[in-house]
Amino acid sequence: MPVRQMKESSEQHLVIKPQIHSMNPFQKTPKTAQNGKGPPRQEPHNTTAEQHPSPPSRNRGRRRGRGGRKSDQGDSVMRPTSRPCTIAHKPVAGHSVETLSTEISSGSSDGGHVCEMEMAFPSSSKALRFAPRPGYGQVGTKCIVKANHFFAELPDKDLNQYDVTIIPEVVSKSMSRAIMAELVKLYRESDLGMRLPAYDGRKSLYTAGELPFAAKEFNIKLADEDDGISGPKREREYKVVIKFVARADLHHLGQFLAGKRADAPQEALQILDIVLRELSTKRYCPVGRSFFSPDIRRPQRLGEGLESWCGFYQSIRPTQMGLSLNIDMSSAAFIEPLPVVEFAAQLLGKDVLSRPLSDSDRVKIKKALRGVKVEVTHRGNVRRKYRVSGLTSQPTRELVFPVDDKSTMKSVVEYFQEMYGFTIQHSHLPCLQVGNQKKANYLPMEACKIVEGQRYTKRLNERQITALLKVTCQRPRDRENDILQTVQHNAYDQDAYAKEFGIKISEKLASVEARILPAPWLKYHDTGKEKDCLPQVGQWNMMNKKMINGSTVNRWACINFSRSVQESVARGFCNELAQMCQISGMEFNTEPVIPIYTAKPEQVEKALKHVYHASMNKLKGKELELLLAILPDSNGSLYGDLKRICETDLGLISQCCLTKHVFKINKQYLANVALKINVKMGGRNTVLLDAISWKIPLVSDIPTIIFGADVTHPENGEDSSPSIAAVVASQDWPEVTKYAGLVCAQAHRQELIQDLYKTWHDPVRGTVSGGMIRDLLISFRKATGQKPLRIIFYRDGVSEGQFYQVLLYELDAIRKACASLEPNYQPPVTFVVVQKRHHTRLFANNHKDRSSTDKSGNILPGTVVDSKICHPTEFDFYLCSHAGIQGTSRPAHYHVLWDENNFTADGIQSLTNNLCYTYARCTRSVSVVPPAYYAHLAAFRARFYMEPDVQDNGGVCQASARTTREMGESGVRPLPALKENVKRVMFYC
Repeated sequence: MPVRQMKESSEQHLVIKPQIHSMNPFQKTPKTAQNGKGPPRQEPHNTTAEQHPSPPSRNRGRRRGRGGRKSDQGDSVMRPTSRPCTIAHKPVAGHSVETLSTEISSGSSDGGHVCEMEMAFPSSSKALRFAPRPGYGQVGTKCIVKANHFFAELPDKDLNQYDVTIIPEVVSKSMSRAIMAELVKLYRESDLGMRLPAYDGRKSLYTAGELPFAAKEFNIKLADEDDGISGPKREREYKVVIKFVARADLHHLGQFLAGKRADAPQEALQILDIVLRELSTKRYCPVGRSFFSPDIRRPQRLGEGLESWCGFYQSIRPTQMGLSLNIDMSSAAFIEPLPVVEFAAQLLGKDVLSRPLSDSDRVKIKKALRGVKVEVTHRGNVRRKYRVSGLTSQPTRELVFPVDDKSTMKSVVEYFQEMYGFTIQHSHLPCLQVGNQKKANYLPMEACKIVEGQRYTKRLNERQITALLKVTCQRPRDRENDILQTVQHNAYDQDAYAKEFGIKISEKLASVEARILPAPWLKYHDTGKEKDCLPQVGQWNMMNKKMINGSTVNRWACINFSRSVQESVARGFCNELAQMCQISGMEFNTEPVIPIYTAKPEQVEKALKHVYHASMNKLKGKELELLLAILPDSNGSLYGDLKRICETDLGLISQCCLTKHVFKINKQYLANVALKINVKMGGRNTVLLDAISWKIPLVSDIPTIIFGADVTHPENGEDSSPSIAAVVASQDWPEVTKYAGLVCAQAHRQELIQDLYKTWHDPVRGTVSGGMIRDLLISFRKATGQKPLRIIFYRDGVSEGQFYQVLLYELDAIRKACASLEPNYQPPVTFVVVQKRHHTRLFANNHKDRSSTDKSGNILPGTVVDSKICHPTEFDFYLCSHAGIQGTSRPAHYHVLWDENNFTADGIQSLTNNLCYTYARCTRSVSVVPPAYYAHLAAFRARFYMEPDVQDNGGVCQASARTTREMGESGVRPLPALKENVKRVMFYC
């Protein structure tokens, strides 16, 4: 083969010692509360939701005998509620008595009660205990569902861990496994005492019972399968040292599963998980916790050299029913094992054999193949493997290299002909470069084939995503059958490793008790024919209804970026949309401020500024309220550029519509767009009837703010792009329907939200406090005239391994943000993690019973499970709050990590389910609680705010202005700041 030479502390203490700040927004005299809002004192709250709510009477929404304290009674320091602080009377869920001390003192000037709290927050995960389960829910219609969990009988054997050291060090897990497999093959019947160990591929070996030694050294010889020399394989010798480390405590695991201990024995669970994965690791291609194979189901082409492989996910989990094996079907994109020339042709979508490649073609192939393993095909049975590092800029026929120290040059074409008798047919193609930068080898593209079983980890295009979804989208009954077939095919009862360790796996899906929570009544405007509505199977519509708070749009303009849309067509569409907004309950002027402006997509900034300034001139200084934009169906970066310019530069609220919807005007589409415009303009589409009737437990009694938070990370392959964090918070009470949002950028793949609370030094004001929590609390105060006395925080996107870390850091930030606003201000917090990326699926007990499923064959919306497959001791539940459309519904998993508000199981489950009916963008209940959903939308939107050159260089940013010095310290480049009028509304909808 030709060769060329180439040239802050980890501890988080939380003891609140409030300081008085010179600028304290919570100490200003409060404005008059909206509509004199306050919970009724005469009517006792009904804390249990009705299983079958009756239709509300027409005067049900009137507020009689409310007697709430008006905000004009406020003192210079805003007072909390006059009722005693409940957390003083009983230990707070999530705390031990030793970690929390509260005292009630009458410290306010009028003798009102102030809840003064000094909290010694746990400084590490060892001192922290998550909220225990307060009991089980009772509300709803009881039913039975099946879950893809299989009972695993706990072994009665001692589990032992041994440390493994391989010399010389081996990086590849597959090579490490091959070495250990050879060791077991040679020494199992002798030195290993007939034990069959399980190996994690790195440093740990596990056995059922002790090995005959505490430490031992082995010498293993292994043939190099990648060796290109014909004849006898070259052998490599390895020294393997095995040392006893520890014995797993199965008694501890048994107590944990029985609910007698709160701390999970992770070591024992990890051993059992590795044991059950051992055989599948040998049979299939392991990727994370999943296993894939082209033999499970025939691979389907995704296009551009990719194909989908089917597989299954497997994980051992501690649950209330004992150990459970969670099995689910999964699919992933793999690189098709094609000859490299054929792969290039598929990638480029054209014939590469008859014409030279362009520079852009070469770059595309280079990006696609970098890091991919290929094997040579020009040497008969010798299939040596290499990893591609690059692509030559010259065609093969022009490549030469030195063959000796005298710099005698030989062409690649000549070398392959003389050395291997291989004639390069397509010498106009470049060569693959394999090896490292100092010593790179040339391989002709036509002499290489892609090695099977390489997962594709980069971003898929839209066509590939669509093709993959078609493969993965299975009806519930089909998915259930595939899961059962997988368990039977894996034959755990015949698994030598499971037998060795005494693990028995059931082949039946777990039957679980569930409840179907009732849908909430929704309130619409009294001028509509239907003033309230009870959704049916998670759905309803806007027919005969008007938005409860329709906004007003007097000043709007339209810009048309689509060449195929004539001005008359655009004008007709805008007129139809304006009429739909009016029908839905908005005041919407049918005439734009200026005529519809047509522009080219590549001139988006120029066009937007022209329309903005032309409108301002016409309006003589008044603000343009709304911009409608008609976009081509395929618009590349146009959508993101438009949103960035409107929201961070011009301060414009915009609504984009695709060309296909302009030509084919659909009433349902227009109604949905009207919903989005209304909330962007500050209106409300609907509210929970219980909210305006002051009947939601632990929300309606005192001013309550509901937060949603999420962090989105860059896709695989983007090594330096920032992670984007978003936090939204309700800005109305008691309705809890409007959510303001803030976004910030932080270090690459950082999960903890860095800007929840922050301080910095100002030369004039001294130490200044800020951050997203603080800003949103102030915003709530300005919007409602009251300060939040309770915080409910829904946190999305956190994996189980990050629970402790996220709770410690982010709850501490919430505490500090509150303390910075007012002395002794510490409203009780409930911190709930929302998870969608899990593999638990729920199926109807009888798929033929149409009354127990929706139209798609999925379980009914409102189905909640908090027993059997849930955590043995902690406060979690699965909730399927939405109706399925296609495929198998995935329930959301809610885990209450911290609860100072003492929610009952029914309380948090019903609140969460009811909130899912308040999502602003459609007339369906959604699968994730809206504040978490909105945070995800806001974080996704913020990625557009990074300028193109910033994105390429991986710069990072955030919503508030920062100095260059701060950027240097954090390594984070600020996002352009959102305009004030944008921050206040649901711009991300």
